[in-house]
Amino acid sequence: MNITDSIFYVGVNDRNKHLFEGLWPVPYGVSYNSYIISDGKTALVDTVDVNFFDKYIGKIHEVIGDRKIDYLIINHMEPDHSGSIKLIRKYYPDIVLVGNKQTLAMVNGYYGETGATLEVKDGDVLSLGKHQLSFHLIPMVHWPETMVTYDSTENVLFSGDAFGCFGALNGGVIDCKINTDIYWDEMERYYSCIVGKYGAQVQRALAKLAGIPIDTICSTHGPVWREEIPRVISVYDRLSKYEAEEGVVIAYGTMYGNTEQMAETIAETLSENGIRNVVLHNLSKSDQSYVLKDIFKYKGLILGAPTYNNSIYPEMEYLMSKLEMRDLKHRYLGCFGSFTWAGQAVRRLDAFADKVKYEVVASSVEMKQGFCSDIKEKCINLAVAMADRLKSDRI
Repeated sequence: MNITDSIFYVGVNDRNKHLFEGLWPVPYGVSYNSYIISDGKTALVDTVDVNFFDKYIGKIHEVIGDRKIDYLIINHMEPDHSGSIKLIRKYYPDIVLVGNKQTLAMVNGYYGETGATLEVKDGDVLSLGKHQLSFHLIPMVHWPETMVTYDSTENVLFSGDAFGCFGALNGGVIDCKINTDIYWDEMERYYSCIVGKYGAQVQRALAKLAGIPIDTICSTHGPVWREEIPRVISVYDRLSKYEAEEGVVIAYGTMYGNTEQMAETIAETLSENGIRNVVLHNLSKSDQSYVLKDIFKYKGLILGAPTYNNSIYPEMEYLMSKLEMRDLKHRYLGCFGSFTWAGQAVRRLDAFADKVKYEVVASSVEMKQGFCSDIKEKCINLAVAMADRLKSDRI
């Protein structure tokens, strides 16, 4: 499929994978995007998951026929994009692998490739004839070797995983030729799960690219962006600044429904106190990728769980570890928990609060055994404190 008269899409769709990276559900599938620039010399930009190589090489042959590929530009070494390097080299033994110093070391480490390479540094330019490609390092978005490639001839940014999202491509590739509705939530979920830890690095990358005229963004996942570029950049800008809307995520664990009663009371009170955006996630049912997406979206967070094996409900432990790894900032926090004979959940939640440095809006609520009027009142007070703190930010 043509991106421009001389740039072609040769990516593939994966509609069979259940879990991306073995962790994150992909109900709409995922695409692995690769591109060919056809000029005096021919460049292939990134490859695809090796499991799709037969389909991939067929697409390449459709575009270039028997022509050779002069360069393989490697923006990102994660195997869903680099997995076909070894096989590509079998088909095109004279191909030159283009990457920065860390990229080429990873190529050797993953695939033992020692053929022709071209090491590029930040700002270096490679001429294909008419097309002039420059390389810009954006380390830790979201691997240390990550870079983007910019075609100044047609103002096309080959962005690697940056500006990507979950979701296979349904027929068309370019945003103006497809319905993009499903991709916006999937972009936020993708960012929260995959890139979320690296907000400062994303901000540096955005600043670095700010002065470059961009007419098309060719990411390695999801649509090619053209009409929606301002919206795409604004999503990444907002998420990487940890900005959030007024609202509360209540994420809780429950075994027999007692802790859930606390969660429901808190949710009802938030609504009664003027907070419209309230999202409840039962961690035994909600996949954590959706929980993370909502936590990135909303300013308030209330966590609740029962004691389990003299510690805390395992799914809550799992969520807290994910939040700690992402270094999420600027959130308001409340906590509640329960126990039958030895209380540990609230202690663990309070320790988490100390570690992540979120602003705690009220003392944690701890329930022994069943839900009662005293506990209900404390849950109401916690919810009112959260609502008041959120409303104090209103202009």
